[in-house]
Amino acid sequence: MHPPDTAPILATMADPRTPFSSPIFPVGVRRLAAHPNAVLAVLVGRTGPVTVADEGGRVTGDALIVRPGISHSVSFAEGGADVLYLNGLAFPFTAPLAVAATGALAQLAAHAIGGATDAIAELRARLDLATPPLPTNMAAIVRAMEADPMVRMPQAELARRLGMERTQALRRFKAATGLTFRAFKLWSGLQHAARQIEAGVLVRTAAMDAGFADTAHLSRSFRALFGLSPSAAIAGLSHSGPTPRAGGRRPALRPGTGCRPR
Repeated sequence: MHPPDTAPILATMADPRTPFSSPIFPVGVRRLAAHPNAVLAVLVGRTGPVTVADEGGRVTGDALIVRPGISHSVSFAEGGADVLYLNGLAFPFTAPLAVAATGALAQLAAHAIGGATDAIAELRARLDLATPPLPTNMAAIVRAMEADPMVRMPQAELARRLGMERTQALRRFKAATGLTFRAFKLWSGLQHAARQIEAGVLVRTAAMDAGFADTAHLSRSFRALFGLSPSAAIAGLSHSGPTPRAGGRRPALRPGTGCRPR
């Protein structure tokens, strides 16, 4: 689906220290349409600064940490950028939209975007200030859903695993993960579909396997959460690969996860 010199659409590495994945999404275009991130996102430009903007203003920097749930557009310098999604972390700043990382934090973000699991773990730890510890039973549920998004856990099963009634279980899930149960399943399915498409699976097959009604449903959801269509994401990658780092090319997209300090 992509030339050898480009990164895949989305990839994620499992880390036994946390149930949450940290997928990295390469963006080979110059602009993303208005969209809200499902989770906290770290954007690092490849050849220049990144700008995020909403009705209240804009934030520009070489590395940005963006609040989830806020609709915003994004513009990049030539070559695009890479986006690291830190699933399960709450936004630890008071800024309404985003903050520009500087100094050591910016350097750490750049290393994490390169796919280094230790750097991702350290970045997660530094941004963990507003995130409460995840209960053991909830961690097991998240790990199961992250491991296989095709397992469409019903609400009744969530309630059974948490040992509480359905409405209470749904509230507890949102408080623990930052997403509603439905939104979490949609986001997990979208990540799964993106990896399937990158691996060469037909879009309609990836859509069905990930729980979407059809290709159009997948495309709408993809655009809504990433700011571009699956076809535009693939086309953009054919024109721009990851920024080379000292000692070689930046590793291909993959999901890393870090641990939460206790």
